[in-house]
Amino acid sequence: MNIKQLTLAIAGAAAFTLGPVQSAFAADYAVVLKTLASPYWVAMRDGVLAEAKKQGVQVDIFAANSEDDITGQQRLLEDVVNKNYKAIGVAPISPVNVVQAISAANKKGIYVVNMDEKVDMSQLKAAGGSVVAFLATDNLALGEKAGKYIVSKLGSAGGKVAIIEGKAGNSSGDARRDGVKKAFATAPNVKVVASLPADWDRSRALDVATNILQRNPDLKAIYAANDTMALGAVQAVKNAGKLGKVLVMGTDGVPEAIDSVKRGELTATAAQDTATLGAKSLDILVQSVKNKPAIKPDNTPQFVAIDSKIVTKE
Repeated sequence: MNIKQLTLAIAGAAAFTLGPVQSAFAADYAVVLKTLASPYWVAMRDGVLAEAKKQGVQVDIFAANSEDDITGQQRLLEDVVNKNYKAIGVAPISPVNVVQAISAANKKGIYVVNMDEKVDMSQLKAAGGSVVAFLATDNLALGEKAGKYIVSKLGSAGGKVAIIEGKAGNSSGDARRDGVKKAFATAPNVKVVASLPADWDRSRALDVATNILQRNPDLKAIYAANDTMALGAVQAVKNAGKLGKVLVMGTDGVPEAIDSVKRGELTATAAQDTATLGAKSLDILVQSVKNKPAIKPDNTPQFVAIDSKIVTKE
């Protein structure tokens, strides 16, 4: 997918936005996101709202203050569970912070769909809870796709590469890292010289990338597990006077990263289709309320993988 195609897709999704985050009408559905402080989550919200309009249903959307607000999101979901919703979608900040709240929802007969970050299913089962479905980008496949793109850009010359990871222990970030490493392992002329976390943070990624570049002046490429960190890495490359000499690839396809790709700074980004993830999540919630499947801890959730796309300047 090129820049023009992605821009048109984003514009089309934005046209369906329904205004305020929370509906003024009584809603049967609620969605609790990690935050609305980044375009990634705003696009997911917009996908939910577009699907709500399409299906003629009302949905209330809530979000924690930040992706670090673990207890805040836990309390938010607990409050949502105590309201009269028939089904709830949740994108947990951690695999365990909303386990008890999901279990409480199930005990009230509320269907739950797990979005983006996967709940620890063993802990959820132990708590007597379950989810109807788990929807996410196949992050292992995304990482592998990004890694193969980097390998193709380096060509036969290969070279040294580095990985900037997300937050240690985060399943999405770990899967992206593992996927990239899997792709790099297929290229004998590509050597991973560093794989370090920067906690999804731009300034930390700037510091990490700066240190990696100082220790490896012949570095050829950096992969970052999200665009925020990739933009920090781009700044480190610019500071080192190596823009155009060190390939930098991000993940998510957020607008600022797309602009950086247009300017020829960020080489590419593996764009997640979070609007589709949000839309499909609400659709499953609606279908669950219509079809009324049994809620049991032994249920195996449906897994829906959302595809990703490599976005480049070409």
